[in-house]
Formats: sequence, structure tokens, C-alpha cells
Amino acid sequence: MITRETRRIGVRLALPAALLAALLAGCTPQADDLAGQYESGGGGGYISGDGRVIQPPASEREDAIAFSGTLDTGDAFDSASLAGTVTVVNFWYASCPPCREEAPDLEKLRAQFEGEDVTMLGVNVSDTADVALGFEKKFGIGYPSIVDGADNAVQLAFASSTLAPNSVPTTLILDTQGRVAARISGLLESPSVVADIVAELLAEKG
Repeated sequence: MITRETRRIGVRLALPAALLAALLAGCTPQADDLAGQYESGGGGGYISGDGRVIQPPASEREDAIAFSGTLDTGDAFDSASLAGTVTVVNFWYASCPPCREEAPDLEKLRAQFEGEDVTMLGVNVSDTADVALGFEKKFGIGYPSIVDGADNAVQLAFASSTLAPNSVPTTLILDTQGRVAARISGLLESPSVVADIVAELLAEKG
């Protein structure tokens, strides 16, 4: 299980530059304004999903995706460290209104599964580490994020998946083999749905 002291993770949309700009840049305000909008509480324009949950059967899950990056703590992270855990990966940025709205629910999920083989990860798609850390402090988030805005490496890693992030926020749930087992596009309107999926994936481990 990853803790704030040991690792911080994040994942962003993996798409070619032009398409990435069309989706995430539309969902992400101008980079130079992000910190200011966060501090003032503004949101700017964004593309957000409708909360739809897609959960393919285990037999149809695609191969695990390897990814790595630098955590907002400055530490290096590699997805190989997630082996054997169910992982909830949330793509977000600080001035995104639904990201702020769902933050307390994500922290409650982290607390609910604390002590089990479950890892909560964030992927900050735009902000600097300082802005990401400030958001986490404000909302009491007890899990880390990979800062992915500089090179989009995590987003690019997930680009080939049929369940790649398609909005901000997006939440992916990975099974214990690192395969994407579910995608929630947009605001987590029912955190209990995520909890149920996580419980099902833990049960698969046996």
C-alpha cells in the first residue's frame, strides 16, 4: 500500500499532442493560470464526463500497462510496485471544479480500504508539484500524485487502452495484475460503486 511518505502517483491522458490538446487542454485551463485559478477558487473551462461506469468482464481486460513518473514529493515511482494490489487511479488538476467536489469522497475511499491490498493514486495532469501538494493539504488527501504535466508520460502510457482516460476527472480501477478493470468518466457521483468494484477485485485475488 502506498503512503504519502513512500510514494505518490498520478496518471494523465495518453494521447498524441494534438488530440491531447483537444481533450485535456479543453478540460484544462491555460497552464499559466492554473495556480491562480486554484487560489481564487475559479474553475475555467473543462471537459468532464457524465459519470458513466464501464466495467468489462475479467476475460476481456487488456494487458497491464507499465508507467512511471515523478511524485509530487520528488520521489520516483514505477508501476511495478503495485503488483498484487487493487489500484484506484484518479486523473485530476487543482482548479477543476468536479475534481474539488470528489476529493473528499476519494479520501473516504482511501480510509475505507486502509490496511487492505488497495492503493489510491492521483495523476495530476497540469499543475506543478507545489500546487498539487497545496490541493492535497487543503482537502486532506492522504495519498500521492504523479506530476504528469511536463511530459504527459503516464497519459501516453494509457493512450492505447480502450479505457483510456477521456475526461478530467477520470478514475481508473486496476486489478491486482495491473489491468484496467473499470473506468468512471467524470465526477464520482456514487463512491459506493467504486467501493463495490474494489471489493469485487479483492475477492478475485482469493
